[in-house]
Amino acid sequence: MNHRPEPLVTTTQGVVRGLRGADARTFLGIPYAAPPVGAGRFASPRPHEPWDGVRDATVPGPNAPQSERKLGSVDMAPYFGAGWSRGEDYLTVNVYAPSTASGDLPVMVFVHGGGFVAGSTRSAMYDGSAFARDGVVLVTLNYRLGIAGFLDIPGAPANRGLLDVVAALHWVRDNIAAFGGDPHQVTLFGQSAGATIVGGVLATPAAQGLFRRAIVQSGSGLGAFSPEQAARVTHAAAEALGIAPYVDAFAEVSDERLVEVASGLAGIDLRTETHFDPLIGLSPFSLVLETQPATSVAAGLGADVDLLVGTNSEEGHLYLVPVGKFGTTTAADIDDVAVRSHPHPTRLVTTYRTTRPEASEGELRSALMGDALFGAGSRALAGAHAAHSRSTTYAYEFAWRSQALDGQLGATHAVELPFVFDLTRLAALNGPAALLGPAQPPADLPTRVHGAWVRFARTGDPGWDPYDSERRTTMRIDADWTQVRDPHRRERQVWS
Repeated sequence: MNHRPEPLVTTTQGVVRGLRGADARTFLGIPYAAPPVGAGRFASPRPHEPWDGVRDATVPGPNAPQSERKLGSVDMAPYFGAGWSRGEDYLTVNVYAPSTASGDLPVMVFVHGGGFVAGSTRSAMYDGSAFARDGVVLVTLNYRLGIAGFLDIPGAPANRGLLDVVAALHWVRDNIAAFGGDPHQVTLFGQSAGATIVGGVLATPAAQGLFRRAIVQSGSGLGAFSPEQAARVTHAAAEALGIAPYVDAFAEVSDERLVEVASGLAGIDLRTETHFDPLIGLSPFSLVLETQPATSVAAGLGADVDLLVGTNSEEGHLYLVPVGKFGTTTAADIDDVAVRSHPHPTRLVTTYRTTRPEASEGELRSALMGDALFGAGSRALAGAHAAHSRSTTYAYEFAWRSQALDGQLGATHAVELPFVFDLTRLAALNGPAALLGPAQPPADLPTRVHGAWVRFARTGDPGWDPYDSERRTTMRIDADWTQVRDPHRRERQVWS
């Protein structure tokens, strides 16, 4: 019997011991920053103290404080995970490296979604073994969530969850060569809230030079709250806690109480005289910025980073079908989405009814929600980035339809993730109430999608024509792959 020694890697903080499998060497729960405890929960991330001896990295570590999150009748446990796994030392990364050590491999760093309040590296969806199998060093990371991560509190740095991601990128720069990765060939990618964070990092001056490429999956370059909007959430949180809205008071509150209060903040009306709610009431947390990431990118930030950005064809279905709101949608519900998200709601609704003459009321509501949350902001980010010539922009639309929930779930939010991670055969993702539904997708589709992401990380080209301000070429990904020009021209025009 051959003995397969456990892999040991020396990081800047100390030695870690991982697991060796057929496809990957896996290292779980390696700290990239100090534990955020007490007042430190509301401070910028700090370096982790070195450790003596060998640190065990063979079992999953704790994750950020959060409540268990569900979405009606669809099983999203592989996406959100099982909730809060307690422990202070949760600002950590998981690293999946090829089973045979080698140098100068492309590196991909993934930022999970979850509405800025949930998710972690423990989620089954984020097993990076397929990336390692295909010659990529894959890093997944935890970051602060909810009140600790994103509440805009006087006296505390803003966007602490985003600052965590930047700190993780610094860790990657300093350590990834020891795992076989090339610190000069880093692709930062994320989905949903994680994708919006990636867009924010793209527009963060302090993060320039830490990554070469970026992928924004169903995020938004227009998804940040203004300081005025964020202040409403802060005052609501302070009132619910019975404290003054300052950092010293929040620092005295337990994690359990912060999680409890965060769960009750959704639904605050964040519309102001100058801003609509980019999350249309679905989450009280987002990035907080004076200038939207798409606007900063248009001004030149991130111009040296190749960008792949896209959305799914039926994003909004996830927020309607599993909770029984798809088939009961009325014209008034459609008008309500338009009023929440656009300065000319009647023109917006008219445009969507014109471009989708056969659509049901539920389909129209889903389309409006999907563009308000993701589509309009993704197109704005792609257009802003494509205006620069120092790097290349690519766009996609994921159109494969899940037959879950009696065939209604469709090409919904998050359905592309198992394809990106090449995990479509994961048992928890298959079944009548699971994300991918009861039938397996076309056999070659996961390989092609995963391969395009790997190719982009390796070469900067996913395998189709770039997106520019004239053609706006977009790859529509389904059983067949089709390049289309400016596929949502009318919608893009009405949002802009």
